[in-house]
Amino acid sequence: MTLDQLRIFVAVAEHGHMTKAAERLGISQSAASAAIRALESQHGVRLFNRVGRNIELAQTGHRFLPEAKAVLDRAAAARGVLEDVSQTVAGSLSIAASQTIASYWLPRRLAAFHEAYPAVKLSVTIGNTRQVETNVLDGRADFGLVEGRTESDILRRATVDEDRPMLVVARSHPEIPMTRAGNLDIRALRWIIREGGSGTREALEDFAHSQGVPPAELQIFLVLPSNEAVRQAVEAGAGATIISELVVARSLAEGSLRAVPVELPKRDFAMITHRDRQASLAQMALKAHLTGKVDAPARAE
Repeated sequence: MTLDQLRIFVAVAEHGHMTKAAERLGISQSAASAAIRALESQHGVRLFNRVGRNIELAQTGHRFLPEAKAVLDRAAAARGVLEDVSQTVAGSLSIAASQTIASYWLPRRLAAFHEAYPAVKLSVTIGNTRQVETNVLDGRADFGLVEGRTESDILRRATVDEDRPMLVVARSHPEIPMTRAGNLDIRALRWIIREGGSGTREALEDFAHSQGVPPAELQIFLVLPSNEAVRQAVEAGAGATIISELVVARSLAEGSLRAVPVELPKRDFAMITHRDRQASLAQMALKAHLTGKVDAPARAE
């Protein structure tokens, strides 16, 4: 068996879908299928059961998955040792980032990193904060970038920037009533929110708690899976939301949204890494680049 076959097997096992796994790896669906068939044929086993259009791990596949992951982890560690010995900043880095960061903060920084370290191949997957945390813990990502809180105590966090959440409504939205205590009556609003596990939803829930309002008492009108969907729904007059300034800056400038004056705490954009995994030179270089530290390895020639 080859490392490429193992990578394809793990990707298919994690996605439960041949085409999605192939897209993640940047190969054709036929190449992924051929690699799995070759692995099964070489060892006379069945790793997957085909169920309709989907596939699921067979019993042998379940037993083989942790071993395949362990081999890939050891291969990555071995590659890191060679990179450290040669002092060459090269290799591949996988990054999992939450939606706000991946769409509005990260692209320009990765472009600048590529200019400095062209021998490093970068791949980015997008999810909410909880999904990013899981990817780093499972070893599917070398780094995570999140705006929400993380739960695991085996992750290291390093702040890379700050974000400003805002309460926004459509330009035509009526004025928000006040409570007797002189606060915004957030119970009177219809809310458009992200799914559970996202940092954006966490910001709204924190704000509700600060106002003495249990999040369960908010009028949740829509739960949507992306910042863009939330922004468009609010622009259409469906309700209010709390969202990153990065997401709504253009809409505020163009006048399709207006900000409601309310004090909201800033939140950190944070890089998370697994404390028990040794970082390669490429990983150290990217961390230094994103955190603005000056102790990055020298540029590869």
